[in-house]
Amino acid sequence: MSLIKTQFQGHAFHIVDLSPWPLINSFALLSLTMNSVAYFHGVISQNGVFLGLISTIFVMVLWFRDVSAEGALGGHHTFAVQRSLNLGVILFIVSEIFFFISIFWAFFHSALAPVVELGAMWPPMGIEPINAFEIPLLNTLILLSSGASLTWAHHALILGQRKSSIIGFFITLILAVIFTAYQGIEYLEAPFTISDGAYGSTFFFSTGFHGLHVIIGTAFLAVALARILSYQLTSEHHLGFEAAALYWHFVDVVWLFLWVSIYWWGS
Repeated sequence: MSLIKTQFQGHAFHIVDLSPWPLINSFALLSLTMNSVAYFHGVISQNGVFLGLISTIFVMVLWFRDVSAEGALGGHHTFAVQRSLNLGVILFIVSEIFFFISIFWAFFHSALAPVVELGAMWPPMGIEPINAFEIPLLNTLILLSSGASLTWAHHALILGQRKSSIIGFFITLILAVIFTAYQGIEYLEAPFTISDGAYGSTFFFSTGFHGLHVIIGTAFLAVALARILSYQLTSEHHLGFEAAALYWHFVDVVWLFLWVSIYWWGS
């Protein structure tokens, strides 16, 4: 049916049907933003923020479900469509790169030339930095290992070795959960907080947002694994897996920069 439709319309691209999710997601994001600002100013409680967040996540799940169904069940993701979707993922990752560049800019702005308010030194007086060769180094090894196991799973899927691919996926997800758990332990044992000046702000902002990306990437990979188990992703058609893998390798590289600059050099 997809081939007949493609030949009839005269091109290989997918003209999507009318969808309510873009408009509903806009209102959900607007609710999340306005409720967050109101909460920061003490106007409302945090319940409004949770409502906006849950609404946004709920709409995104339904939207991505429809996109997955278009490719796996509807057959609309031709090679031309897959190239466009891959380009979209790459552009999204580029936007994420610039987001983290702004974070590193804020860090080095204070670290390279500490002002008098910071004691003209970095880390500022009274701040005991986290040892880069304890939990941070362990987390580095864990995240790099997860990237290696994910690459193994990717190549196994391409070669049609479904069992090996699933095993590699499970190893990656286990390592991702362990990384997040150690990150939480590090936060609980940190001798400073986010309110401890520029050092605390840049440290928790950079590592916290990276941790959020790890959680999102873990969910991304879990969905890809579920689709492999349900035979939606195969050796010939696994665009969702490639997008998840690209995102996860991006998370790996960002962590290397974080460890070198903030944990090791910054301490």
